Amino acid sequence: MARLEIPEASTAEIAPNLATADILFELGINYSTGRGVRPDNVMAHKWFNLAALKGSENARLYRCELSREMTAAEIHEAQRQARAWLTLH
Repeated sequence: MARLEIPEASTAEIAPNLATADILFELGINYSTGRGVRPDNVMAHKWFNLAALKGSENARLYRCELSREMTAAEIHEAQRQARAWLTLH
């Protein structure tokens, strides 16, 4: 898969028609590794969750692995943010 460069400021403004599973997965990678953004497990989980909803098996696996490092409250917040993003998009 090609590596996508997505500036942090643009993550909130991703157009729904551009929000492919690959782009959402790449956002999860960025936040989980701190590539171009401050590392944030809640944000990474959110983007992996959204990518998984669009069919990304890798995102499902990464989300599961990441969940092992998170508290229940962090996972709940990530899920809340994913639902909020879906309602807006």
